[in-house]
Amino acid sequence: MCYFSLTNPANIFLALKPCSMNSTFKMSILFLISSVLLSAQDVSDARLLNLDRIYSDEFEQNTAPKIQWIENGDAYVIIEKSKTVMGADELIRYTSATQKGMVYVAAENLKSDKGQLSIESFSLSPDGSKVLIFTNSSRVWRTNTKGDYWVYDLKSKALKQLGASFEPSSLMFAKLSSDNSFVYYVHHFNIYQEDFRTNEVTQLTADGTGKIINGTFDWVYEEEFGKREGFMLSPSDKHLAFWQLDASETGIFYMINNTDSIYSKPIPVQYPKVGQEPSGAKIGVIDLAAKKTVWIPLEGGEKEHYIPGVQWVNEDLLLIQQMNRHQNQLLVWSYQPSSGSLKKVYTEKEATWVDLMYTDVSSDNWGNNDLPLIEGGTAFLRMTENDAWRHVYKVTLATGEKTLITPFDYDVASMRTATEKGLFFIASPDNSTQRYLYETDLKGKGKVKRITPETFSGVNNYNIAPNGKFAVHTHQNVSTPNSLRLISLPDHTILKTIDYNKTYTGNLTSLLMPEIKFTKVTTEEGVEMDVRMILPLNFDAGKKYPVLFHVYGEPWGQEGTDTHIGLWNIMMAQKGYVIIDMDNRGTPCLKGSAWRKSIYRNIGRINSKDQALAAKEILKLDYLDNKRTAVWGWSGGGSMTLNLMFRYPEIYKTGIAIAAVSNQLVYDNIYQERYMGLPQENMEDFIEGSPVTYAKNLEGNLLYIHGTADDNVHYQSAEILINELIRQNKKFRMMSYPNRSHSINEGENTRKHLYTLMTDYLLETTSPNRD
Repeated sequence: MCYFSLTNPANIFLALKPCSMNSTFKMSILFLISSVLLSAQDVSDARLLNLDRIYSDEFEQNTAPKIQWIENGDAYVIIEKSKTVMGADELIRYTSATQKGMVYVAAENLKSDKGQLSIESFSLSPDGSKVLIFTNSSRVWRTNTKGDYWVYDLKSKALKQLGASFEPSSLMFAKLSSDNSFVYYVHHFNIYQEDFRTNEVTQLTADGTGKIINGTFDWVYEEEFGKREGFMLSPSDKHLAFWQLDASETGIFYMINNTDSIYSKPIPVQYPKVGQEPSGAKIGVIDLAAKKTVWIPLEGGEKEHYIPGVQWVNEDLLLIQQMNRHQNQLLVWSYQPSSGSLKKVYTEKEATWVDLMYTDVSSDNWGNNDLPLIEGGTAFLRMTENDAWRHVYKVTLATGEKTLITPFDYDVASMRTATEKGLFFIASPDNSTQRYLYETDLKGKGKVKRITPETFSGVNNYNIAPNGKFAVHTHQNVSTPNSLRLISLPDHTILKTIDYNKTYTGNLTSLLMPEIKFTKVTTEEGVEMDVRMILPLNFDAGKKYPVLFHVYGEPWGQEGTDTHIGLWNIMMAQKGYVIIDMDNRGTPCLKGSAWRKSIYRNIGRINSKDQALAAKEILKLDYLDNKRTAVWGWSGGGSMTLNLMFRYPEIYKTGIAIAAVSNQLVYDNIYQERYMGLPQENMEDFIEGSPVTYAKNLEGNLLYIHGTADDNVHYQSAEILINELIRQNKKFRMMSYPNRSHSINEGENTRKHLYTLMTDYLLETTSPNRD
């Protein structure tokens, strides 16, 4: 009898040589066995990821469909692909309760003399008779907010372009008046009125130049306050309120385009660096009949305050939110156009900073700083952190009286819809890595009910209809990518599942998936941190594995959450890495106000110390190799990576920092001053928290990556760091991506190249196959 191993097909023929069978039969057996083994190998390979597969069509992900509530939520409209016009978009209306659908705007009706319209986004006129379609867009900073607008009349089925006399892709934020007589939009920093019937265009502001900005915003307001659309009509169209920013004295930062021409081209960005004056901001109210503008006389000066929110309550009442330069005081003013009466209705102060937009893993309303109005517009809701937790208060407009709506000993992550019956909000009282929907009354009696069923463990988000009866529910956890469904409230009954990412989700099931576990670690200073750990395939606690720490660690991000871990993490776990995310003090975890606010004037210090001390504790696990420890991060995570490599070289042996702020003095004023104060007052905190201060301590392997057209964290930050590393005679590797922005995703093959670079560097410096 012949015995041989099937583990190496190349040796099978040698194993068969002593056997008493003819050579033809031996060859037949060899072919059969080899085929079986190759098939098994193919199956195995098909369950493993590589970068070619990740960046192929196989794992391409679709974006969630855009849904617009109509009829107070009893119906909604969604963009779908036409069944009659190949590849074309059309709008479908669904009745919320029954999910019965009908064509709302057919693709056949969206053909113009310029071709078939693609629907990038849409909105309805106030009376619901017309649809505004946004198309042919172009990018303004992070998002595409310039483009062409077309109006489709649901009754006449007529299609009409707005601003047809202007150059293509140049209109912003078009909106129709309540009677559809006029349409308003921004063009080249000015606000225009167009007569919808005659096409006559009237310029409502005339001083917009780019230095004077009407109806939209400069770079820093968009980036740090989420503001893009800068004007709003009063309910009966008598007035138009708008922001005007004066950026004439704001410093210009020049990025350089070296690749699109044989001569370089400077790209100017209005960018107020930390310590520099903000753009001046004021609010104008235009009387649309008289075409006259009144400027609201807010206290405090235009350049020493920010105006992050303006909204109409009714035809004769405007609410204005104003913050001081330090961003530790919020004032809410009411203004009556009829009388010119200006009244302070609310004041909020903090020793650290006042949050407007609560950055949260379940947030989806970035840029909407409006205060939720309740009780017929006589009161508004406001989340504050004036006590131990983030709570919701009701504020009466007439008196400023505050009523605590959420008298619970836990944080509200974010508010959702307020109805006559109560408030929907997101929270997770027992587990900061997750998020769920709750409902409470508006009287502050403490009655609360969890709405999200137990079956949806993880992170949940809700786009709730105005009537509070229906919602778009999204859900994900570490093992399940984002999924979407229409539900009824408050029973959370599923009315329809929208399987927009079926192929991606299905392909994930074919992969060998790593085990993921959540735990906690307590540092030697007594700080308890959440830990998400992705373990290698076939994990064996008796072996030693390299560790890849992924970090962010600043007030705008929580990383160790119960969310889908992504393809690159899956691949690196398949290659043999333990991947760890931990959230330090200062991150937006639901652990109380003291946890979040402790980072004030301490960015770069308290957060890196927490991370390092937590890493020190977790590396005591026998299966983690403290000689093969890598850390990486992007933006604030890049800064964290540098701080960890420079301050704690005994812990971190390899680092990859992407688009990092190496010196806090070169970042923008709104962000850095909010969390650090003004450098004129505490310069030592900025210096102490900046990675470049400690670059002299680099001992391990460092790969630094930056895009040269990064308008957020300027490439200047990379060169400041490089100069200091050179001065200190420190060796490192560096990759610049020409004309790529902060996201480093422009250009063919860019993301694949970036992650190939990162993967190869990690395999070189912390190889899982090392003895």
